[in-house]
Amino acid sequence: MVELDREAYAALYGPTAGDQVRLGDTDLWIEVEQDLTAGGDEAVFGGGKTIRESMAQGLRSSADGALDTVITNAIVLDHWGVVRADVGIRGGRIVALGRSGNPDIADGVHPELEIGPGTDVIAGEGKILTAGGIDMHVHLLSTSQIEEALATGITTIGGGGTGPSEGSKATTVTPGPWHLRSVLRGLDPLPVNVLLMGKGNTVSAAGLREQALGGAAAYKVHEDWGSTPAAIDAALRAADDHGLQVTLHSDSLNEAGYVDSTLRAIGGRSIHAFHTEGAGGGHAPDILSIAGQPNVLPGSTNPTLPHTVNTLAEHLDMLIVCHHLNPAVPEDLAFAESRIRSTTIAAEDLLHDMGALSMTSSDAQAMGRIGEVITRTWQVAHVMKARLGSLGESLPADNERARRYVAKYTINPAIAHGIDHEVGSVEAGKLADLVLWEPKLFGFRPSVVVKGGAIAWAALGDANASIPTPQPVLMRPALVTAAGADLSYAFVSPAALDAGLADQLGLRRSLAAVRPTRDITKADMVNNDALPQIDIDPETFAITIDGETVEPQPVSELPLAQLYSMF
Repeated sequence: MVELDREAYAALYGPTAGDQVRLGDTDLWIEVEQDLTAGGDEAVFGGGKTIRESMAQGLRSSADGALDTVITNAIVLDHWGVVRADVGIRGGRIVALGRSGNPDIADGVHPELEIGPGTDVIAGEGKILTAGGIDMHVHLLSTSQIEEALATGITTIGGGGTGPSEGSKATTVTPGPWHLRSVLRGLDPLPVNVLLMGKGNTVSAAGLREQALGGAAAYKVHEDWGSTPAAIDAALRAADDHGLQVTLHSDSLNEAGYVDSTLRAIGGRSIHAFHTEGAGGGHAPDILSIAGQPNVLPGSTNPTLPHTVNTLAEHLDMLIVCHHLNPAVPEDLAFAESRIRSTTIAAEDLLHDMGALSMTSSDAQAMGRIGEVITRTWQVAHVMKARLGSLGESLPADNERARRYVAKYTINPAIAHGIDHEVGSVEAGKLADLVLWEPKLFGFRPSVVVKGGAIAWAALGDANASIPTPQPVLMRPALVTAAGADLSYAFVSPAALDAGLADQLGLRRSLAAVRPTRDITKADMVNNDALPQIDIDPETFAITIDGETVEPQPVSELPLAQLYSMF
């Protein structure tokens, strides 16, 4: 019997159980915990390989249940583990992970993973497969943002805006039924799932209700519209009525109250705190303390992730532009400066690593960068490993840390907004929103972005070349990108669906109802449910986490950075 050593096997078929893979140029390694394929009888496409007629390709038709697409021998990295598997797609959804092939000639083929004449193949050998990313904090100004997001592996966009208006540049809100209709129609052709947030800054029950019926799938309460305790309470009451989530950017100026006032207004109800961080906004200087509350689903945005020697310097001008401030007005300048604190920025990284901050997002074009959600999340993981070492994990390699960090931009935002039944993980039954990475480019530039079962974006070379690989290799739209509406959902409230919103909008894409979010708590945040005691000195901004003082240690060098942008 022919035997292969591990190195030779990995070169042919990709790593198997017990092998480790480095993530980009970080110091993070993942180890394959289980191999769901069959060693020695792998399904592989190509000349002289196994996926050929009457070999691993059988006779079953698509109508009888054969796959539309199989991703072969991929390393699946998800919140639940690291495995090698063939991943089957049918009808735009993941049907199974396991061993694919032809059961007529091989034992152990998963019954949902039969390869037939109607099956195409994406080669995953030696590559890492993750769920499509979810960015729940996007200021929607232009469709070009969506293209940038797709090119980095983001397949679900949440947020708000109406275009480059001052309200949209500052507040992530699509206010009122007319704007909600317009934006949903404008985004309809694009291969991305959409979840819009209506304006939550009102005590008008009628104003909140009409947005829930008009296409809003969440409410955004933002300080630039007045994040008063009354507005927070009203938005949460409307959310209770309609099963929606409320996202919060609280009162940096402490005009209507302090962090305790906001917590009293929230009253123990579930809320997604967008800015639980050091410079993004919210009660100065102690908004970060709410990350220790059991009902708060805390996240932070990528401009301050990770804390580097350049972070503080870039933030002042950035903040003035984003929030329509005048640097010549002393009060405006003081407002901006109150939000930029090295101690709270430094604490963000530590809180992410212990799982106290549960989600990452971009805050795109309102200080954050839509194309860097995934990159910066993994940069934080690298920095924290260098600073703190292993998590003291029972899992091999850096699997525990990797599973924690991948959850921050996949399953946890999906859970927070009631869409985890459709997206957020590599699991049977969910939309086939998937991202395939070469390990050396992991976290920076995908190989293929699959949206709803079809390749929507990919690293492609010169279109006039004789083969697909000649330079310049760029992230480009693929063949079915124009069919994006057929591959994607717009998430709305259940009441809107019941009221006939789909007929009113006339979209090509399907509408899907968010599931109730009002009982979601920090305990539901996968691998990120820590509840530390966080104390912040209002005079010095010194921070302690569970009694330990946070000492800022900004880094001067990062992975997944300039090296990847030379060409």
